Amino acid sequence: MFWFMDMKGMCFLPVFLVIWSSSTFIVSYIIALFEHDLGFILPYISEIGAEPPESCIFGLMTVITACAGMATMYARYKFVEKLNETAGGVPPALNQAAFWIGMLSCLGMCFVATFQETTIIQVHDAGAILFFVSGVLYTILQSIISYKAFPYGCSLALCRVRTGMATMAFLAVPPTIICALLHRTEDKDNVFHLVSAVSEWIVVFSFIFFFFTYIHDFKKFTLKLRTEFVS
Repeated sequence: MFWFMDMKGMCFLPVFLVIWSSSTFIVSYIIALFEHDLGFILPYISEIGAEPPESCIFGLMTVITACAGMATMYARYKFVEKLNETAGGVPPALNQAAFWIGMLSCLGMCFVATFQETTIIQVHDAGAILFFVSGVLYTILQSIISYKAFPYGCSLALCRVRTGMATMAFLAVPPTIICALLHRTEDKDNVFHLVSAVSEWIVVFSFIFFFFTYIHDFKKFTLKLRTEFVS
């Protein structure tokens, strides 16, 4: 049976996150392309949501992506917490650190979505840096957690895939930031723009494929809400 037909446990969360986040970039890019708002064939991600009407779509869909990311990260946190009760191996502080750093990356995503680069660029840039740095740290910590939970959390092959995604994102962040700064000081040099834009897309899709690896794990558990009266 195909993976998207076998919706067990909580796997609908990473499935929705992967599909929705990918759709956000694709839809916004197509609209910006038809509106002739793109100065480059391969623009920065923020450029596909800088001008209306695509900025409205991009902002709304990105905020929903951030909320889905928070929900997915919380579910991952509770899964590791429960797994640690039975198998051990993962320090609770490491799990908590990964969760809160992941929340910071989602907060940065919201800043990027609501403060376009054509409005308040300082806030936009601060949000982008927060998103990239926190997001990379989250993937690194989750890769470490995967190894520490092995073999109870996921397979060794999946641990290596996550490590590969985290490494790719880590290596792509410096050229994203450095070349973006150089491009602003050297407006006529498109090489810096190309390198920065390519690196940025690599970082973002490394994040997306990293969450894609959660689908297998999320089939193993469910979350339940319990209500208790306080006396």
